[in-house]
Amino acid sequence: MTAELLLASLQISSPEVLLALGALALLMIGVFSGDRSSPLVTGLTIAVMIVALIMIIFVAPQGEAYNGAFLMDGFARFMKATALFGSIVALLMTFANAKSDQIDKPEFPVLVLLATLGMMLLISANDLIALYLGLELMSLALYVVAAFNRDSIRSTEAGLKYFVLGALSSGMLLYGMSLVYGFTGNTGFEQIAQVLSQETRSLGLVFGLVFVLAGLAFKISAVPFHMWTPDVYEGAPTPVTAFFASGPKVAAMAILVRIVSDAFIPVVADWRQVIVFIAIASMLLGSFAAIGQKNIKRLMAYSSIGHMGYALVGLAAGSETGVSSIALYMLIYMVMTLGTFACIMSMRRPDGTAVEAVDDLAGLSSTRPFMALVLTALMFSLAGIPPLAGFFAKYFVFLAAIEAKLYALAVIGVLSSVVGAYYYLRVVKLMWFDKPVGEFARTPGLLKLVFGFSGLFVTAYVLFGGPVGTAASAAAKSFF
Repeated sequence: MTAELLLASLQISSPEVLLALGALALLMIGVFSGDRSSPLVTGLTIAVMIVALIMIIFVAPQGEAYNGAFLMDGFARFMKATALFGSIVALLMTFANAKSDQIDKPEFPVLVLLATLGMMLLISANDLIALYLGLELMSLALYVVAAFNRDSIRSTEAGLKYFVLGALSSGMLLYGMSLVYGFTGNTGFEQIAQVLSQETRSLGLVFGLVFVLAGLAFKISAVPFHMWTPDVYEGAPTPVTAFFASGPKVAAMAILVRIVSDAFIPVVADWRQVIVFIAIASMLLGSFAAIGQKNIKRLMAYSSIGHMGYALVGLAAGSETGVSSIALYMLIYMVMTLGTFACIMSMRRPDGTAVEAVDDLAGLSSTRPFMALVLTALMFSLAGIPPLAGFFAKYFVFLAAIEAKLYALAVIGVLSSVVGAYYYLRVVKLMWFDKPVGEFARTPGLLKLVFGFSGLFVTAYVLFGGPVGTAASAAAKSFF
């Protein structure tokens, strides 16, 4: 690679370079200053992420870098901005209860920063090796933050479960990649697509495709690779769970869209069958398994499984409308989830004890009316009730499926959405119609700000949804 090409590549990947250098510098600050530097390192980490977000939107040019392994296009820009925004908000939320959740260490924000760097690399991956490097950088940091509270058995168990199952999924992904490479002779997405369009696909390649999709389905917690999600969501510290539910999901969904839309588009009939199956399974399990949940974090885990199923409906369409509906869905889902987790982090008794039972929300409307009002809006939005943002998210993915003549998939999606509405409405019923079982402590200002803005976003989406939808459509044009 010549000096000019290297300089151009560094310019295209400048936000990632900034995050990498920032992580190294902040780690040194943490090492030399000790635990007391935790608020400073967290604040500086957020500042670095904000600068990277500005660079992604306004500065970084589009194009291929590092001999085609790294791609910056409209889709990458949209999904990176979404994932970075999620990481910034999730890290902001940790200020509220960092000490009580025992994550007030300078290593924590650095690990979040490294996971975010992995997400950025993953979203821009245009090669199987680049994909794997980005995925592992993200995953290794996530394994550690899941078990960050070493004094909690639940936290260490969550980290261990996530690590063991994550290692299994990485093995499946690598095996699939080796089969794809063996049958195509290439690791670049464009070259794989060229080979597939020139010759009839072989059975070995289909096996490779299935293993690659299985490895990526684990990262978005799609059925049947969802086993880790409820336990990790419940066991990990709540700020960590909020982080898990935002940026990493966006990044994993983005690379899933990219690999099937770029590398495997000539064999769309083969991967569509797999995507349709895991979409239906995720929607149904997410809807039915959540009904009996008593823990609010486990409830949100099954909710996330269901929502990934709805997003995959758009991917199954294999069209420009489908990709734009996924980009829009992931943005809306992330905002709704972060708002909900801000409310969950506010569930603390006056003595500082965190409570997680769904029944603890009983009578919230009489003790914390603003929080109850926002959480009601978020629950209705997650259920897909018009005219809230969640309705538009589901509407566009189902519309994409209908345009692709996947009528059965759309019908199953609508029916499972009706079933899923039950457990969201149960939370609303508890807050407004049951007697209070105890009062929560005063909500920290940062958490109130996050769930307040989230509630405003879902309720007022109908007023400003046009430009957001236009941006998602522009992102989808990168593939078509």
